[in-house]
Amino acid sequence: MSRRSLIASGITLAAAQAGSAQNQEPLRIVVLQEFDPKELEILRRAAGSRKVEITYAKNRQELKSLLPNTEILYGDLQASELDFAPRLKWIQAGGAGMEGFDKKVLASPIPVTNMQRIFAPGIADTAMGLLLCISRGISTYYMPQFYKREWKPVGTVRSPDHIELAGRTMGIVGMGGIGTEIAKRAHYGFGMRIVATDAKPMAKPDSVEILREPSWFPEMAKQVDVLVSAAPHTPKTERMFNEAIFRSMKKGSIFLAMSRGKLYDDMALVKVLKEGHLRGAGLDVFPIEPVPANHPIFDCPNVVMTPHTSGWGEERQVRLVAHFAENIRRYTLGEPLLAVVDKAAGY
Repeated sequence: MSRRSLIASGITLAAAQAGSAQNQEPLRIVVLQEFDPKELEILRRAAGSRKVEITYAKNRQELKSLLPNTEILYGDLQASELDFAPRLKWIQAGGAGMEGFDKKVLASPIPVTNMQRIFAPGIADTAMGLLLCISRGISTYYMPQFYKREWKPVGTVRSPDHIELAGRTMGIVGMGGIGTEIAKRAHYGFGMRIVATDAKPMAKPDSVEILREPSWFPEMAKQVDVLVSAAPHTPKTERMFNEAIFRSMKKGSIFLAMSRGKLYDDMALVKVLKEGHLRGAGLDVFPIEPVPANHPIFDCPNVVMTPHTSGWGEERQVRLVAHFAENIRRYTLGEPLLAVVDKAAGY
C-alpha cells in the first residue's frame, strides 16, 4: 500500500467512525461548482443507501452560511472560513494544482483530495499538437500563409525546416499524470526516446528509457530535442526553467510548458527564442494569465499557444464526476480516498 493510501485509509476510517452515530443524518455536501442534474444524480447514488443533500454555493458568503452543517466540500476553503466548518470532514478540490490553496487550510487536519490525472489525457493530446505545429512548420510557416490566402512551400525537400519526431529524445520534468500521458503518446505514437525526472520514488514506466531524481534535470536538459515542463508548482520548481537552462539546451530544440506557468521564466524564453537558439515553444500555461496583450511573447513567430485550455473537453468532465463519485462512495464506506494531497510536498 502506498504512503498516500495509508494516509487516506486512516483519514477515511476515522471519518467513518466519527460519523457512525450520525449515519441516519443526510450526508451534506456543498459544491462551489455547479453540476447538472445528471451529474448530481451520479454523486447522490455514490453514497448508496445514505441520503445525500448537495447544495451549490454561488459565492463565499453563501458558502459561509452553509459551512456549519457541511460534511464534504467540493472546491476550496479559506482560512477565515475554518471556524465556520466544525463538521467538515473532507475537501475535494476541483483541480489538480494546490499552489492556490490556502496554506492554513492545508495545515489543518482536514484531508484534501485533488483531481490528479483527471485532466492529463487532454493535456497530453494538446502537447503533441503543439509539438507537431512547431516540428512540421504548421504554426510558424503555414498558418500565417493561410490567413493571407497563400501557398508557398518553405525550404526544400531535404532542408531542416521540417523535422520528424521519430528517434528524437524528449525530456519530461514530472512524471505524474501529465508527464506519464505525454510519454506514452510520444514514445508509442511517434517513436520518440523518453527520459525524465521526478521527485517521488516510482517504478519506471515502460515508455520511459531513463527516470532519475530532480538533481539530474540540468544534465538532462542538455541532451534532449524536446523539453517538457509537467511538474507541479512548488517553491522548489518555481522558475526552474530559466535562462541558464534554455541556453544549455541544444540549438534547435523545443520547449513545451504544460503544467504551471510559474515553472518557467517567460522573458528568458523570449530572449532565446528571438535569438534563434530554440526552434520554438508550445505553451498552454504562462506565468501571468491572461497574457498581457503587449507581452513580447506575441512577437515570437516560433511560438504556438493555447490559453490554459489543454485539459478541457467533454471526456474530462465525465472523469471528474466519476472521480468525485468514487471518493464519495469510499468515504461513506470508510475506504481509502483517491488522490489524497501530500500536504508537506504540496501536491
